[in-house]
Amino acid sequence: MKSTPSTHPQQSGGMAGRTDLGRRLAARREALGLSRDELGRRCGADGTYIAYLEEHAASPAIGTLVRVADALGLTVDDLTGASAHRVAGRATARRDSTIVALEETECRRLLNTHGVGRIAIFTPEGPAVLPVNYLVAGPDIAFRTSAEAVTARAAGTEAAFEIDNIDDVTATGWSVLAVGELASVTDPHEIHHLDTTARSQPWAGGPRSHWMKLTPARITGRRVVHDS
Repeated sequence: MKSTPSTHPQQSGGMAGRTDLGRRLAARREALGLSRDELGRRCGADGTYIAYLEEHAASPAIGTLVRVADALGLTVDDLTGASAHRVAGRATARRDSTIVALEETECRRLLNTHGVGRIAIFTPEGPAVLPVNYLVAGPDIAFRTSAEAVTARAAGTEAAFEIDNIDDVTATGWSVLAVGELASVTDPHEIHHLDTTARSQPWAGGPRSHWMKLTPARITGRRVVHDS
């Protein structure tokens, strides 16, 4: 992949993509904390070309899309937006499918690949499962909410956190489940570390500055694989 000499893209990390491809590429790159040069090195390009893809109506070759998507930990459909409105999980199961358990080290690695998961808690009205933006902070899983939210009121209780990934094309997928005690983060140094480490604001918006963390007592995972 070569840079385009006639373009002079801005060097800022702003999401100025003029197409869905550009916007998605910039958003994912920034979520991973990568500069344009760093992403370029991962996929065999340079920062100028990455900037061109983000800021102009480009039509890269499929090989380029594959390398960029792979460097971002995405599929080509995810990168281009082709899967944005596709309902996952409707593919027909294959006859050779089996479930295999994941080691804890693999589960922790997979936890670092996502930014949105589900927290499951008990409330006075019964069980609740809520999506949250999260980050992995050492052994803990941390997320922000409001001080009045049901998740904040669940501090001191056992909770579960889950993420998963589904690939309809191959009829495969995996899930990771962490179970442990949910707690409010009160130490100022820990709060400062989480504030500076977080790469995005909670998607739900509003005043969500109250940090919570789940310290896993156990982490398990499963993956659907095919024998052939």
